[in-house]
Amino acid sequence: MHLAFSGLSGTSAPSARGRGAARLAAATLVSALVAAGVLAGAGAAAAEGTPQNQGGATATIEGLKTYGEAVVHEDGSDLKVAAGLFEMSVEGGGTLQTYCVDIHNPTQKDAKYQETPWSSTSLGTNKAAGKIRWILQNSYPQVNDLAALAGRAGVTGLTEQDAAAGTQVAIWRYSDGAHVDAVDPQAEKLADYLEKSARDLAEPKASLTLDPPAVSGRPGGRVGPVTVHTNAHAVTVTPPANAAISGVRIVDGTGKVITSAQDGSRLFFDIPGDAADGTAELTVQASTTVPVGRAFASESRSQTQILAGSSESTVSATASATWAEKGAIPALSARKNCAVGGVDISAANKGDKPFTFELMGTEYSIPAGTSRTVTIPLQEDQAYDFTITGPNGFAQRFSGVLDCKTQGSAGGESTQTLSEPSPASVGGTSGGTNLAATGGTSATPVIAGVAIALVVIGGAALVLLRKRETPAGD
Repeated sequence: MHLAFSGLSGTSAPSARGRGAARLAAATLVSALVAAGVLAGAGAAAAEGTPQNQGGATATIEGLKTYGEAVVHEDGSDLKVAAGLFEMSVEGGGTLQTYCVDIHNPTQKDAKYQETPWSSTSLGTNKAAGKIRWILQNSYPQVNDLAALAGRAGVTGLTEQDAAAGTQVAIWRYSDGAHVDAVDPQAEKLADYLEKSARDLAEPKASLTLDPPAVSGRPGGRVGPVTVHTNAHAVTVTPPANAAISGVRIVDGTGKVITSAQDGSRLFFDIPGDAADGTAELTVQASTTVPVGRAFASESRSQTQILAGSSESTVSATASATWAEKGAIPALSARKNCAVGGVDISAANKGDKPFTFELMGTEYSIPAGTSRTVTIPLQEDQAYDFTITGPNGFAQRFSGVLDCKTQGSAGGESTQTLSEPSPASVGGTSGGTNLAATGGTSATPVIAGVAIALVVIGGAALVLLRKRETPAGD
């Protein structure tokens, strides 16, 4: 078994803006590597593998829609920023409203986001994350009676823009530890009220997940179970794409074929006894509202968001099964773990021989009939793209960027500013300059040029690494 790994470390720079450019360049490089097909040590089988997610809603950010202004006080300077609600369009249908929990990092235009547990973001190590959820549940847009909200905050009136700005400012004080004030006096009073009133609340459960996301076993029986966790009334179950040919069925614990399930349902892959060694994947999908307080993260290093409101939206999750007649039978899944600064690889082996693989110079062995979690330590903003291979053509690829800290917690980086902000990406201005960028920046072409150069350098480095690798036997 063999694991190929490629990573990019966060780069230090003498200035705050330099650090920001380095972080953005690293994120751009990840996309460039994928587009160019530069996957370290990934052969044809590995290229077929797809990165896993934890399930839930997938959405594309559309920019700020309801916002006011705020001022960030940092390093002796005052920077004016747009503060308010973003909107996202959900794949399959639906709309989300979100606030930012990463004030110093810009949003990337049309970035794709995935519903994500707090543990995979800066919220996972933020002791005040529960207070942010309280703010979301007790302010705009969850409280859309602006007169009532104004009364609670002790102000004479609030516009939607003031309510959004004040809510965002209160969130930033907890998410980033930012010294920030709303420009409008009413919005500032709302921010103060929310900050002082906030109480700890637990992280909301995911809209839809499958646990575990990967299982393994022998043909001639049921492989699983995979348990459905959802707030939806019901989910549809889609069998493997090649089910008609492979004969693999999705059944319940009694062996009955199922096409729908609900929270707590246990799903199994029913594998024919004469099935050749292989893999299959099932998909579950539902329409539901995503719980307020769920985090949304992007692999393009676009600023992390937290959910403030959801329409009825499409959510989905997938789970895979691997089976074989003999030998090692691995099941792998991955999840970012910001508490330890790395990616956790969960490996289970339902076979009759150990499953062995090499991980960053260390060989790991999962004995038959056991499971183990291996943590890959990474630096903040480090891009990773690696593939674990096994017997019978097994290959599982994992890729992404470790994004566990806000810019403030990473070193007090200054907010980037634009001389002429784009209303489409920033959310508009109030008729002045020096509005901090919360969307895509005009530096993108320069960053892209740096990334292209790094791809060339990185490609040469990957070739050297490949020459030094010693293939591991099955």
